[in-house]
Amino acid sequence: MKNFRMSPPPRLDNLEDFPRGSSFPSFYITEKNAAWRVFRPVLEAGKCVGCGRCYLLCPDGAIHREGKTVAIDYDFCKGCGICAHECKLGALTMCKEGEE
Repeated sequence: MKNFRMSPPPRLDNLEDFPRGSSFPSFYITEKNAAWRVFRPVLEAGKCVGCGRCYLLCPDGAIHREGKTVAIDYDFCKGCGICAHECKLGALTMCKEGEE
């Protein structure tokens, strides 16, 4: 067996060292959601402190930062609920599509 030299892992000491958001804009693969979403995230802006967890973990790149709060692009959100699950303050909740 060959002795492969492993490169050292990158240092991630600060939040600024981590990649930010998705690598591509939300419209890179598809133009819009296929309208099959059953649940959608609803943001209560008063509870949002801008921690960025939802932004970093959104697999669709549908969450964008706007100052200290975030905005959800519903054209690209698939309704997976990862953002609401990761929001520790309860600023994001999932509701049935068509309800408030």
